[in-house]
Amino acid sequence: MANLKDIKREIKSVKNTEKTTNAMKLVSVAKLKKAEEAARRSRVYANKINEVLSEISFKIHKFGAANTNPKFYNTDASVSKVDIIFITADKGLCGGFNVNTIKAVKTMIDDFKAQKVKVRLRAVGKKGIEFFNFQGVEILESYKGVSSSPTYEKAKNIIAAAVDDFLAGLTDKVILVHNGYKNMISQEVRVQTVVPVAIPKFEDGKTKISNSLMEVEPTDEDDKIIGELMNKYLEYGMYYSLIDSLAAEHSARMQAMDNATNNAKAKVRELDLAYNKARQESITTELIEIISGVESMK
Repeated sequence: MANLKDIKREIKSVKNTEKTTNAMKLVSVAKLKKAEEAARRSRVYANKINEVLSEISFKIHKFGAANTNPKFYNTDASVSKVDIIFITADKGLCGGFNVNTIKAVKTMIDDFKAQKVKVRLRAVGKKGIEFFNFQGVEILESYKGVSSSPTYEKAKNIIAAAVDDFLAGLTDKVILVHNGYKNMISQEVRVQTVVPVAIPKFEDGKTKISNSLMEVEPTDEDDKIIGELMNKYLEYGMYYSLIDSLAAEHSARMQAMDNATNNAKAKVRELDLAYNKARQESITTELIEIISGVESMK
């Protein structure tokens, strides 16, 4: 027969856990609203910069640009070294949020190694850093405390280090990986080649470009503007990825804590039934003992 005190103690423990997970869910909901709004405002700007830079990439391929580094747009160059910047959370308790990003990075590493391409990692977020350190995988640069409180300046420093190595010829490609926000209940891993900037394509493989850009040759003034726009594209793209990842993290944690709260409630119901059953068994046993005692005294 189950011990009633033990069951009551376990019920109390599970109820305390339920209160904790429910409080964490409410905190994540509040933080998600702010992060979601920040991501929504930034998404339009980031997408437009990507679109413009993609079209400029075509223009550079077609006409060249005297004052613009062609390496930024040379998608035909052979690739022997790749930098992967990936973003995970600084904290856990967010379901498969970090695991999904780590799995994507591991798959990319294996694929590149199969192609004899050297991979260097630049890790943003404590969870990803800890995982690859435990696995004995070398991390070139580690950034903690950034994914939980992203700023434009932090994003600028992260991407600048990778781009400097790219321009110096230490790497041939820079890839950015993060788990992005889709909606309140789902996230998706997003992989973007930051540099070189790819030429946009239609689904049929044809070049996707506006007619106005196809025929206009760049001037020296255009080259200057393109250079400034490239810097903004790199910096803001990194910043947006951090914001997008943070919104997804809060979404994942909210969902994980909601599931944990529901599981705790189900466990309490299960323990209540076990407690009532044990109590009934205890009462029945006591009655039998009383009746048996009375009968023995007759």
